[in-house]
Amino acid sequence: MDYKTKGVCSQKIHFDIEDHKVRNVSFLGGCSGNLQGISRLVEGMDVDEAIHRIEGIKCGFKATSCPDQLAKALKEATGK
Repeated sequence: MDYKTKGVCSQKIHFDIEDHKVRNVSFLGGCSGNLQGISRLVEGMDVDEAIHRIEGIKCGFKATSCPDQLAKALKEATGK
């Protein structure tokens, strides 16, 4: 799935969900090192656990962050 982000530096998030696990996360734009780290940390994680861990994270004075946008994308993909 591809998700267009809102309110953050990255422009898009690509990911797959297989057997309720997060797979193949990649970000377009944003802070490369941090986003590669997030992608690797959530790889293989249960979707609900990933959402629980990253939802609500803020970036500086922004109301959201790239991890929070990933949580929103996962929720949208799973109908939560």
